[in-house]
Amino acid sequence: MYFIITLIIGFLLGYFVASKKQEVGFISKQQEEKKRNKQAIFELLETNHPLTNNDVEAMLGISDATATRYFDELEKEGKVRQVGKTGRYVSYERV
Repeated sequence: MYFIITLIIGFLLGYFVASKKQEVGFISKQQEEKKRNKQAIFELLETNHPLTNNDVEAMLGISDATATRYFDELEKEGKVRQVGKTGRYVSYERV
């Protein structure tokens, strides 16, 4: 009886450890994609000056919220600056 319980506990532990490893791999893939997209935005600013959220959405195939988040992060990193206050009049340029 103890053998069966130990076997079940071992199986469950193995399952949870394996699922955690897959989760970590997924997160690192997301981080790599985010880094590539932010770099692509920065490079697009060299040729297309200035860029809007809608431009980035169309070029990279990302959502409005994601484009906004990327621009916010690039702005905090000091790589871009926002031109305009709100809405469709907002664009971004390299610093």
